[in-house]
Amino acid sequence: MFLIAGNCAIENRDTVMQTAETLNRLCYDLGITLYYKSSFDKANRTSTSARGVGMDEGLRILQEVKEQFGLPILTDVHESYQCKPVAEVADVLQIPAFLSRQTDLLHAAAETGRIVNIKKGQFMAPWDMKGAVAKVEEVNPHAVREGLVWLTERGSSFGYGRLVVDMTSLVEMRAIGCPIIFDATHSVQQPSSASGITGGNRELVPALMRAALAVGVDGLFIETHPNPEQAISDAANQVRLSDMKSLLKQAIAIDNLIHPKE
Repeated sequence: MFLIAGNCAIENRDTVMQTAETLNRLCYDLGITLYYKSSFDKANRTSTSARGVGMDEGLRILQEVKEQFGLPILTDVHESYQCKPVAEVADVLQIPAFLSRQTDLLHAAAETGRIVNIKKGQFMAPWDMKGAVAKVEEVNPHAVREGLVWLTERGSSFGYGRLVVDMTSLVEMRAIGCPIIFDATHSVQQPSSASGITGGNRELVPALMRAALAVGVDGLFIETHPNPEQAISDAANQVRLSDMKSLLKQAIAIDNLIHPKE
């Protein structure tokens, strides 16, 4: 099991560095491979809320994380032109769920040669992700075989303001042949539930995480923040940084049951 974790949005250097230092130390102690994740722009917002520091400043901060802690970096790309400069810093380019069918974006991400993590759209069936993977393989026919495509489950829309997680989607997507990741924090979102602002319930993260690990996943995606209530994005569903140690200990215990070490 590997971990993708960090602040939802890059708010400032100090918060990112504090989070990265804590996660790096924790994952080293627990023997977990960590990909540091944070977004330089939250372009797909419901309202006109703050979006982050922008690409240039965001990449500068992520490069500092990479150099200081030796961590691989994962961040979102929203437009095709962003892929090449982002790939100079990031080891994994993430395709946001709302953009998971955007052909030009998938092609541009694949052209960088970096790993492409495609988040399953809230509006998509798990087997429809074959189409997204096929678009990456139009550029690199060996992408799946080379481990350059990941697929992430983040819940499905259920009426207005609710998401549900169908755990069988993890099984369905694994059949495509890519590493499967469970996004435990976006899965507890409550879209547009708070006067046009996305709500959520971080108290449900551990339960969904345990269920996904029991089904079997290759990685976990958990957004975390030192003071979630003050976060500019996903304040209601990011895990408190001080709670990450106990949460990851649970994750390791279950993962070891499902994938016992020799």
